Amino acid sequence: MKVLHLSGATSWGGNEQQLVDAIFGLEKLNITNIIYCFINSPLENYAIKHHLIYKSVSKSKLFTYKYTKELSRYAKKNKISIIHLHTSDSVTAFVVADLLFNLKIPAIFSKKGISTKKKGLSIYKYNYKNIKKIICVSNAVKQSFKTTLSSKNHHKLTVVYDGIKIERAENKNDINLREKFKIPKNKIIIGNIANHTRAKDLITFVKTINDLVNKNNCKDIHVIQIGKEGKYSERFIPLIKEYSLEKYITITGFMDNAMDLLSQLDIYLMTSEREGLPITIYEAFLKKIPVVSTKAGGIPEAITHNKNGLLSEIKDYKSLANNLKLLINNQNLQNQFINKSYNLLFKKFTIKQLAINTFEIYKEVLNEKKDNYSFNNYYL
Repeated sequence: MKVLHLSGATSWGGNEQQLVDAIFGLEKLNITNIIYCFINSPLENYAIKHHLIYKSVSKSKLFTYKYTKELSRYAKKNKISIIHLHTSDSVTAFVVADLLFNLKIPAIFSKKGISTKKKGLSIYKYNYKNIKKIICVSNAVKQSFKTTLSSKNHHKLTVVYDGIKIERAENKNDINLREKFKIPKNKIIIGNIANHTRAKDLITFVKTINDLVNKNNCKDIHVIQIGKEGKYSERFIPLIKEYSLEKYITITGFMDNAMDLLSQLDIYLMTSEREGLPITIYEAFLKKIPVVSTKAGGIPEAITHNKNGLLSEIKDYKSLANNLKLLINNQNLQNQFINKSYNLLFKKFTIKQLAINTFEIYKEVLNEKKDNYSFNNYYL
């Protein structure tokens, strides 16, 4: 089986990390994986560094005649079995290529996030007949995406949770957060890893810390926020000064291998207003860091309130602050959450589960029998 992974990504984020992690798992099942990406993109750089098979083309709009013709030529020449679409624009590219050049290759699409209802051409492309399956990262994403699909295509929707590549947990970042940012040893470190986008709702993040420090009088804390800055940064960073939180919050900007830093945190805080099911939650589970979060998207599918974490309604910064205070003052509860989340991770959210479940979908689309392959040699 030969799978072409099509992505129009020009930056690096959780979706790209999950793509290459999934390839790692699928390779263990003897699947040939090829990344189709742009020249000089982070995906090409990763493929080169890690010796993955890839094909890169000049950056352009994915729906152009030149791009789709080259895609069609490459897929046919290399006898691709299935095309796995990883971005919205890659769906467009596949549909145009199939209409113009009759690919005769089935496709599946991985839907990671919850977005607004689609219309017009978007409705057409996501309902396209030769997209045989749509893999949703959570049940919340599945239910949301139903509004985009016609009822006759609802059967295409299926849920496969993302997973953690355990090997990636090996530390590659040797930065000591306490030393680098001069955080006293007696301070509890609350952390967050998220690029500065509207969906992550970092305004609520700052409001939560303000409520925790200035209203709940929890001053033995320091907060680390790691993520790529952008236009949204201008909306929440000024609040830190407005609330006199400069000595309590550090904004680091982007940091390589941020997952490696999770083990230095005491609590992980997520205040998102929109999520599919963020991989950083699984990373916190792996690093044995208790989580306080909103109920955005599929997060409640990984965290059960008061069982393996604490959840609040979206934008409810007072509840988030109260949950942080509760966890800070209850070491037994922290240990309970850590143990239950760690066990849940290995049961449900590893690359092994992701690869096996994705492989079953590939075989279903290609009408291959389950006994054609064996998982006996799969290892973590």
